[in-house]
Amino acid sequence: MLLNTITRCLLLSLVLLSACAQTGPRSPHARPVLYPNATLKHVGEAKAQDDMAGCMASANAAGLSPEEKNNEVAHGAAKGAAVGGTVGAVGALVNGRLEKSLEQGVKGAVVGGAVGAVASSFHERPNMTFRHFVQRCLADKGYEVIGWN
Repeated sequence: MLLNTITRCLLLSLVLLSACAQTGPRSPHARPVLYPNATLKHVGEAKAQDDMAGCMASANAAGLSPEEKNNEVAHGAAKGAAVGGTVGAVGALVNGRLEKSLEQGVKGAVVGGAVGAVASSFHERPNMTFRHFVQRCLADKGYEVIGWN
């Protein structure tokens, strides 16, 4: 029993850590990829990186965040609580424990809400307005953004 619990905790930890390490073009932590045009060749990679950091800082100063903030954690918690509560209550009823259905429903709602909140917290999405701001800023400096990575 203890070994089974430890195994589950380790697997959950690995899943959570892999979710934290989200990278690539769909990650809010991605950076612009520049086409090697005349401007980039003229100023060099170091200056281009400085300009990129400056454009990203300007976007932040304008109140934009690289990640879309849409209250997804609260929505996930509510969905998880609804599903968990329903499963707990129905499970008690199916097992013939009518007197325990409310208690099991509440317990299921608590667990489901917690799981829903944690799962939703790993669904980061890039803020496209932030990206368009940075791309425009870099274009004004003569760079060509061909993607994000």
